[in-house]
Order: sequence, then C-alpha cells, then structure tokens
Amino acid sequence: QVQLVESGGGLVQAGGSLRLSCSASGITFSITDMAWYRQAPGKRRNLVARITSLGSTNYADSVKGRFTISRDNAKSTVYLQMNSLKPEDTAVYYCNRVFPPLSWGQGTQVTVSS
Repeated sequence: QVQLVESGGGLVQAGGSLRLSCSASGITFSITDMAWYRQAPGKRRNLVARITSLGSTNYADSVKGRFTISRDNAKSTVYLQMNSLKPEDTAVYYCNRVFPPLSWGQGTQVTVSS
C-alpha cells in the first residue's frame, strides 16, 4: 500500500527553524525523485523543493538559501530543513513523488508568527 506520512510541523516565530519529515512506503524509494509542496489558505499547492534519486536538488526562488531538502534512502524518508522562517511560509506542507504523483498524504501544518 502506497502511503506518504508527513510530520514535524508546528508553530514557530519568524526567524525560527523547523525540520519536516516524510516517510514513504509502498514505493521503491531509492529510485524515486521526491519533492515538498505547500499550500497556503486559499491558494494553489506549489512546489517548494525537489530532490532526485541521485541527490540533485532545486528550490523555489522564495525559499532558496533558507530551506534544504535531503533524503535518507535507508529510511525511505525525505526531509525539509527550514531556517529563517517567515510568516509567508505559513502553509500545509506535503511531500510526493515528482512524477507521477501518488495519493497525497495529510500534510503537516507550519505556522510562522510575526
């Protein structure tokens, strides 16, 4: 059964940090390109960062230099380290396979207070 489970969100003050985790099951994780997305209230879900199976990464302009995506193939887990958080980073964060996407998990809420 394919499943994505995100965790690590919470409430943090502006300038703070959080580390999100996403555990994947039911897929061959080590050969799968993965990504983090986020959806703010009333807005579309957007790509935040992605990482290939070989570890190459790229980021949305809005998070470059602040967020770092990484993966642990032995644990079938992808991470998102978020530093220097801003109120505009407030959203529900999701992970997923880059293509084709899997069924979305429940996401994890990140709230950044000013």
